[in-house]
Amino acid sequence: MNFFTADICDNHFDKVDILGADFKSYGGLKKCEGEIITVKLDKHNKDLIKLLKDVSGEGKVVVVDVQMQYYAVVEDNLTKYAYDNKYSGIVINGYVRDTKNLKDFDIAIYAKGTCPRKYHKETDAQIGCKLDIDNVIINNGDYIYIDEDGIVITREKLI
Repeated sequence: MNFFTADICDNHFDKVDILGADFKSYGGLKKCEGEIITVKLDKHNKDLIKLLKDVSGEGKVVVVDVQMQYYAVVEDNLTKYAYDNKYSGIVINGYVRDTKNLKDFDIAIYAKGTCPRKYHKETDAQIGCKLDIDNVIINNGDYIYIDEDGIVITREKLI
């Protein structure tokens, strides 16, 4: 991955959107890129688990919106599914848990923070939908570039 988000922003300033600076890195990798798969959750992650277990993730980054509800939707078992199925990363507009173990997987995990609890009542997700995170519209199939400087969203693959 020979890119830097700062260079992408400089060279394609009219084609990029930037997510807020409050995302933190929790995975074993700090850098990733790929085509976006969008997921909107209502606190429970059963459909996200199914996606990560059943759909090949090569060249893909999952962007999850749980609308900042204070429940963890990504944890170590789910991260293992994503790693095993070759996803490049997961970005969560929400929370993660089991953070000590997340660093054991060579996958980028970015979230707003941590929360030790998960939601137990099963609810359905929307996969492949339009998301609005930090006033940035993210569509299924958009591209994402992530490094320690930030998270860049583009409508097309730039690199």
